[in-house]
Amino acid sequence: MEKFLDIFEKKPKRTKKKAEEKPKVLVDYREKNSLVASELAAMGLETEFIPLKVADYIINDVAIERKTVQDFVSSMISKRIIRQLQELSQYENKFLIIEGLEEQELYNDENGRINGNAVRGFLLSIILKYKVPIIFSKDYKDTARYLFLLAKKKTKEPSLNAKKKALNKQEQLQFIIEGFPGVGPKTAKKLLTKFETIKGIINASKEELQELLGKKAETIFEIIHRRYKSNYSKG
Repeated sequence: MEKFLDIFEKKPKRTKKKAEEKPKVLVDYREKNSLVASELAAMGLETEFIPLKVADYIINDVAIERKTVQDFVSSMISKRIIRQLQELSQYENKFLIIEGLEEQELYNDENGRINGNAVRGFLLSIILKYKVPIIFSKDYKDTARYLFLLAKKKTKEPSLNAKKKALNKQEQLQFIIEGFPGVGPKTAKKLLTKFETIKGIINASKEELQELLGKKAETIFEIIHRRYKSNYSKG
């Protein structure tokens, strides 16, 4: 006899498939308006904006510093990238991504601030001295694709224990002097050794600066004595 259907019989519960967790990308809050961050969200990744002490993105256990071509050249000239590379080295897994090779020429700065061989030499230093791998991307979408693939890989949880590297007293002086155009670490040390203080360098005569800097002394001397003109009118 056919079994009667018992309408009161409890139906087996349907087991819901566990919602697949979206890979999370930690993004420095200064990248909030970045097209890369919005592209990652559009690709289905969970992006969390937090103040990162080091790097622009942290995915799994990998720290990523992102630079557009223009920002890369500017940070080379200001020496800002050196500090960022040193901080990035706290992570075992890290890389620098230089974005925008389709939009701007890396080796031919449009403002003529730096020549191609200087850029090539610095790229070699990043790999050989700072041990940071480099990836070149065409544009922000290409950058996002790299980060998307990385996010899909199963690796360890990210560490947020990296710290900003503090400059000691000697390094603080050197950092300020290296801000002058054409002044690298060696020249900065020479100036500080001779004049001992930043005040001593500022009060030096053009002739005294020329002994160490040659033609560069004119530019440094002019900057030291240049007047600041505010764009805002009083009142």
